[in-house]
Amino acid sequence: MIRGLVLGKFLPPHKGHLHLISEALKQCDELTVVVGSLQREPIPGELRFQWMKELCNCSVVHLTDENPQFPEEHPDFWRIWKASLQRVHPEPVDVLFSSEDYGDRLASELGARHICVDLARKVVPVSGTAIREKPLSHYQFLPDPVRPYFHRKIVITGAESTGKTITSRHLANRFHTTWAHEYAREYLDSMGRFVQEEDIEQIGMGQIALEDRVRKQANRVFFCDTDLMATVIYSNHYFGDCPSFIPEALSTRIGDFYLFMDIDIPWVEDPQRDAPHLREEFRSRFLGELERSGAEYRIIKGNFHQRLERAVDAVDNYLSNY
Repeated sequence: MIRGLVLGKFLPPHKGHLHLISEALKQCDELTVVVGSLQREPIPGELRFQWMKELCNCSVVHLTDENPQFPEEHPDFWRIWKASLQRVHPEPVDVLFSSEDYGDRLASELGARHICVDLARKVVPVSGTAIREKPLSHYQFLPDPVRPYFHRKIVITGAESTGKTITSRHLANRFHTTWAHEYAREYLDSMGRFVQEEDIEQIGMGQIALEDRVRKQANRVFFCDTDLMATVIYSNHYFGDCPSFIPEALSTRIGDFYLFMDIDIPWVEDPQRDAPHLREEFRSRFLGELERSGAEYRIIKGNFHQRLERAVDAVDNYLSNY
């Protein structure tokens, strides 16, 4: 019985990690992957642990000890790590598999052999640091379960009758991805009537579920024809209040980037629209909410053709940073 061990942060998991684990599985009878995490790290450790359990055909354990990360941080660095690893893996380790320089010393501390896999990153030329800095530029190295975490949410927002839906659809086609339609319209059209106060809670929950589903199916980026920000604004306008869970949810679901569609195009009548005289007011409300939320946004003006071109340019420019 040859027992192997792989230790990593998996911040995030990528195909280089999967290559390491695949090679390890070929050379031992029993493999354990240890996901080490600290509370201060940018991607929650529990999420990385869940990803690795989904990705690995072997035992995966989560090490949450707040250990030093470099030998120079603590005189007992190696003793601390040995104790932590022996706690989560009490059985003797025969082989430590890694792609890191520290592998020789750690293996020695554990009384194991060290097998180094692709130290120069030639088989899978990527690192976790590079992915965190520009995840969409290294998208091909991300396993499928990890990709939605890095998908960028771009919301097309603004007052009524400003071309949000056609712009959302056009952008999704242009960037070969998915888009979330306005759930409120779908819901109210199915009811065959205008919005009532008791509808707001259902609209909020439906919008959240729709966005989550679309995020999982996306390709690097996904678009939303409005979001919960619109639900909050219109609920307060029509009913003077909004169910508390909706603004609370919005605070954790602010879009990564907003395209604000300005009101410099003609109003188009629609059964779900009733405020052509309030376009300026709603323009101010949406811009005020964007400012208060600290959201990054771009104002899109012009006729319909110009809007589509300018929206594509704005998204291209935004995504170039990722």
